[in-house]
Amino acid sequence: MQAIMSRFLSCPMGTLRIKYASMTNQVITEKSVSESFLSLRSRINSREAVVGIIGMGYVGLPLACEFAHEGISVVGFDVSEEKVSKLNNGTSYIQDITEDTLKPLVDQKLIRATSDFADLKNVDIISICVPTPLRKTKDPDMSYILSAIESIAPHLRKGQLVILESTTYPGTTEEILLPRFEETGLKVGEDFFLAFSPERVDPGNSTFNTKNTPKVIGGVTPQCSELAQSIYAVAIDTLVLVSSPSSAELVKLYENTFRAVNIGMANEMALMCHKLGIDVFEVIDAAATKPFGFMPFYPGPGLGGHCIPIDPHYLSWKLKTLNYDPKFIGLAEQINSSMPNHVVNRVNEALNAHQKSINGSKILILGVAYKPNINDLRESPALDIIGFLQDKGAEISYHDSYNPVMKIRDFEKKSKPLTSSLLNEADCVVIVTNHKDVSIDFIVKESPLIVDARNATKGYTDSHSFRI
Repeated sequence: MQAIMSRFLSCPMGTLRIKYASMTNQVITEKSVSESFLSLRSRINSREAVVGIIGMGYVGLPLACEFAHEGISVVGFDVSEEKVSKLNNGTSYIQDITEDTLKPLVDQKLIRATSDFADLKNVDIISICVPTPLRKTKDPDMSYILSAIESIAPHLRKGQLVILESTTYPGTTEEILLPRFEETGLKVGEDFFLAFSPERVDPGNSTFNTKNTPKVIGGVTPQCSELAQSIYAVAIDTLVLVSSPSSAELVKLYENTFRAVNIGMANEMALMCHKLGIDVFEVIDAAATKPFGFMPFYPGPGLGGHCIPIDPHYLSWKLKTLNYDPKFIGLAEQINSSMPNHVVNRVNEALNAHQKSINGSKILILGVAYKPNINDLRESPALDIIGFLQDKGAEISYHDSYNPVMKIRDFEKKSKPLTSSLLNEADCVVIVTNHKDVSIDFIVKESPLIVDARNATKGYTDSHSFRI
């Protein structure tokens, strides 16, 4: 039997489902574990363990709430005094976490926040949920992870489990975290425990959340894996165990590289269909009727968000250090990054068809978030589209109820109320993000000219609507 663990009866499983992925034949017995292991496992199973989460953003705060809902005390660590103050007042700043959810947990003293990292010595499990952006060179920016490591190391003690959740390249956990922590004189798998478990948060998703999204876990040792499994079993419905942190790190990168490459193909299909005079959305919808061997991906104005535009670069960077050129990643990035320009070109074509030019035209952008129904502007293609249009002399305004104020370059803009006069006065309305609170009927009826980057006007045959 392929298993990395032999004992789960002591774990509070409930309806937990555990899946294994190509595990090594390693068995944990009572004789092979340390007192630190037994003590921490006991504290987890009795729910006396305290979880510390470094980074109380869109990953850390929902995770904290799931643990707290199950009676686990959570200490949130963040360098932002504003976030710390809001959390301790029960005020949520995350769209997916309402104050009705957060405040009772704070009032019950199940969640508290601090900026004093010395308090890490008082927690049993430390989860690292910090950002991992790219540098301007598109190399990994590891500064947030390195800062977290240096915050933990002076306070690391026997009987603690550290879990990295931040998306990163394969090898990070064992090549960067492990050596630094073992410099303290503690031994992994005996004194302290270390694992990687990638976050899989999808902001704004009303179906899948932290609790019901399967959690991938890879520990440095079998003991590390079991303890990570034990704590996540308290709050997460399904666990997926893999043989190492590197495998778990690559899982996350593969997931988002898969999406980036397939979106890149859909975007290139849109470019080809434009040349051929064919409706790309009609082609994809028809192909999607095949009940096997096809998964529909749709073109759009470009990639945005915290994962898909960034994660493939972490994998690409790692492979290039091994003298391997990941060609699919580079090609997909090239196509996807060209889509804002394609949208601008379609705006130019649409205006030309009405004897107008971009220069001097009033252009209204509908939606500036990177995807519908959220307020996240990170890597949003709308930012590039607006910038390119401004460079060509357009007069830009925008409407996005999720983002009442936005900054682009050196300019700060405010969302304008969506009125008939706003639409009537625009020379061109560009649908970049189709939020659900915007009536497409109203847009089509009141707008003199539309460029639709999201297929929001599907089914409308008006000649004044241009789709990508």
